[in-house]
Amino acid sequence: MNSSTDEGASSPGHTTALQGLRVIDLTQFEAGTSCTQLLAWLGAEVIKIEPPLKGEQGRYSSTEPGVDSHYFLQLNANKKSITLNLKSEAGKQLLGRLIKVGDILVENFAPGVMEKFGFGPDEVHQINPGIVFARIKGFAPEGPYAGFLAFDPIAQAAGGALSITGEPTGRPLKPGPNFADSGAGLHCTIGILAALNQRHHTGRGQVVDVAMQDCMINFMRIAYAAQAMFEKPAVRTANQSIFAGTSPSEVYRCKGDGPNDYCYIYTTRAGNTQWHKVLEVIGRQDLLGDPRFETPALRAQHASIIDAIISEWTRERDKLEVMRCMGEAMVPASAVFDTMELWSDPHLRERGTFVSFEHPKRGTLTIPGNMIKLSDSKVPVSCPPELGQFNDAIYGDLLGMSAAQIEGLRQAKVI
Repeated sequence: MNSSTDEGASSPGHTTALQGLRVIDLTQFEAGTSCTQLLAWLGAEVIKIEPPLKGEQGRYSSTEPGVDSHYFLQLNANKKSITLNLKSEAGKQLLGRLIKVGDILVENFAPGVMEKFGFGPDEVHQINPGIVFARIKGFAPEGPYAGFLAFDPIAQAAGGALSITGEPTGRPLKPGPNFADSGAGLHCTIGILAALNQRHHTGRGQVVDVAMQDCMINFMRIAYAAQAMFEKPAVRTANQSIFAGTSPSEVYRCKGDGPNDYCYIYTTRAGNTQWHKVLEVIGRQDLLGDPRFETPALRAQHASIIDAIISEWTRERDKLEVMRCMGEAMVPASAVFDTMELWSDPHLRERGTFVSFEHPKRGTLTIPGNMIKLSDSKVPVSCPPELGQFNDAIYGDLLGMSAAQIEGLRQAKVI
């Protein structure tokens, strides 16, 4: 373990889960940056390496000139940005020095880029045999699509998510969340932590290889259960269970005319108790014993009738009341919350699901925070770094370079 130069990641006298670990962060966009941000929020020191002047590609995409994008700010809190021209020999030498004092290297460049720079896994492990080399690509490096580029929607299509999303007779649709990007980041983080644990026993680092297509397939396990059950490809079932084995399993219109004035109500395929509770809540105990609804499978066959019955009740109540009534009766249900409702929720703010920081150009910003709560590891959020903000600290304090040497690197456009 290398000694971190991080300060202020935890309260004095307290440690954090990954304190003392140093991450060399060569990531961009979302799949890689979500991984390294989580490592930072767990207490690691994350040194984000960016090209001089322009920074990583996500920093200035979809924003006004000179101001970091909202996209970038969601994914780079608690990191230290330095600039480094990896196309220059001096830049490559500096990267080698950073690798030597690192514990983890994470990259999600296009296939072959790290090798082109001269920093493939073999070269990196020659410099530092103990470093964990983590890489995220769209497709498996040994597969037929190894050289193909992938962004989130491409990986979702490649991993099967589009094939089961949408109306049964409609076209495939991309799910709203970026499952492939942030999902790959989470998978990569898990792999890194496992490799670090193995390093305790072996003293050696290893390669953590994550393909976005693989990650999406992992999220599709229940679709493969449906395939095994029906012996055909899983199909689009809209809001029904992919097994199509129960009703209600739908979003129901509630009082109000907003685009999200709905509540999702679901009852288990495992029995009738929740269905009986639904009937009690909506005042339709007269339907108890109705032969059309006696089993989950029968209710699935008569879903349109059930949907009409429940909708008659939900339309007279707002979505929060519907959720409360069903939830208190132990019926699984949730209002369809939009992003602003969640972002504004005082409980989620207090819990740290959303966290705030002060940005020098955008003022107070609130973003989704660390969703993993550890009782003995508290890492306060810090503002995503400005481009090259930590050049002097990393090159000077960590690598021991003088102010004159650092200025020489600037003049030579190495940093």
